[in-house]
Amino acid sequence: MPSDLEERPYKLYRSGPKGLRARLRGEDDELQPQVEYRKYKGGSERRTGRRITPKRVILGLIVAIAAWLLLSLVLFLISSATQSGGIPSDAQAALASGGNMLTSTNTVLVIGTDQRPAGTHEAGANTSDAGSRSDTLMLWRVGGGVSRRLSIPRDTLVSIPGHGTNKINAAYAFGGPALTIKTVDALTGLKINHVIIINFANFPKFIDAIGGVTVKTGRICSEISGGAQNGGWTLNLQPGTHHLSGIQALTLARTRENSCDAASNDLTREGYQQQILNAIKSQLLTPYTFFHLPWASWYAPQSIRTDMGGLTLLSMFAASEMGGSAPVQILEPTGGENVPGVGDSLIASPQDVHQAVSKLVNG
Repeated sequence: MPSDLEERPYKLYRSGPKGLRARLRGEDDELQPQVEYRKYKGGSERRTGRRITPKRVILGLIVAIAAWLLLSLVLFLISSATQSGGIPSDAQAALASGGNMLTSTNTVLVIGTDQRPAGTHEAGANTSDAGSRSDTLMLWRVGGGVSRRLSIPRDTLVSIPGHGTNKINAAYAFGGPALTIKTVDALTGLKINHVIIINFANFPKFIDAIGGVTVKTGRICSEISGGAQNGGWTLNLQPGTHHLSGIQALTLARTRENSCDAASNDLTREGYQQQILNAIKSQLLTPYTFFHLPWASWYAPQSIRTDMGGLTLLSMFAASEMGGSAPVQILEPTGGENVPGVGDSLIASPQDVHQAVSKLVNG
């Protein structure tokens, strides 16, 4: 056993910043990096530093991921707080209170209007929210491990409070989102907890930010807002599975008249709309979306108008992921009728409505 008096196999030298006493004594106050030298038997010295180890690499990766997620969260909350044009106060008053969507199921009404962007060349198009009709009406039961949707065709004949019998899409033109909420409430018997109005100007930006969406379609020949030749949009697809950009997804979601398929109608369009929502949910979990998460986080709140704040929106997105992909469900009419002063309408019997709502609520 070597004693403490014996020479150690190496000597350890450290250099570092001098303290106040050392400075007063006039010692060299130059800051030197802390470097270790080990002197081995035989007189050789070797400089040692911080080695790159798997543990340090993993720790650095975790820190980078956490910073990326934190940046995305901050951008999402800022975007939610600054989104322009929320919903009117009367629409807020028409909503029922709901619980935390991570633990309880809420009913969300998703509305897409026929408002067209300013500068459109489409004849008769409405470029203002006032007077627009709802092109899309979808009930979404989400939260507590549940994610189910029910689309209501825009031409469904209903009783609109204070306005008599008309197509359900007229409720938005008569009284905006507030009257639409009351009309859907009266039709289905469901209390609406939250409302989302799609902002079609920013919707394509969000789709592009997550890398597009994949849907399966039939033959599509569609022209929206006069088609591409008139400043609108044109979509031509062969039957099969397609990965769509933001503009293509928006065009498909708005396609009601398909010149390549005479059987295509509003019910077909609503099926595609639900496919697009499921495709968005699936795309959120891809590597592409992760690497573009700050951009997606910024555009997500900008693509909608809603009563929900940033944290509630986050809980909704998380709840939708927990609930899985929702099967396509549409309120199927039992017939049609040409109503004087209203036009061609779809008739859904009380039994049809009850059955569809029961499936939405109970699965």
